Amino acid sequence: MTINIKKCTLEDSRKLQEISYETFNETFKHQNPPENMNAYLERAFNLKQLEKELSNIFSQFFFVYFNNEVAGYLKVNSNDAQSEEIGDESLEIERIYIKNKFQKQGLGKYLLNKAVEIALERNKNKIWLGVWEKNENAIAFYKKMEFVQTGAHSFYMGDEEQIDFIMTKTLI
Repeated sequence: MTINIKKCTLEDSRKLQEISYETFNETFKHQNPPENMNAYLERAFNLKQLEKELSNIFSQFFFVYFNNEVAGYLKVNSNDAQSEEIGDESLEIERIYIKNKFQKQGLGKYLLNKAVEIALERNKNKIWLGVWEKNENAIAFYKKMEFVQTGAHSFYMGDEEQIDFIMTKTLI
């Protein structure tokens, strides 16, 4: 078993789009109407949008490989790229997704540790993320990783307003 991580570049936009669609569908398709899923996927993961995010100096994407196969990805944001005004002392984990067939292999923890490493390198004292209130597996994972709920915000899946819990982990 080998686990590797690779920072994504603009050249990875199509591969990023594929894994974004796959993992988002696997995670949320069974809990949302198809029209809302399709609207969100098209807005969030079209190539133009992904290329814009890949080009933002305050955002970074990473692929995680399990035995040389892309198994998931991580997106972190700092400064103005954060989706909420949490503050310059924080790093946001905007996306952390693992393909279903690779779950329970420690890859989520591996990516989370990568985010902590980036935060510490940038002298951030907190990391935070938004997680859908109905994503019980993810919430349990983040609690196990010492995140606590510090707020909530709206997230739109198509035209449906959903609630994300904001969870924070203090590093320093």
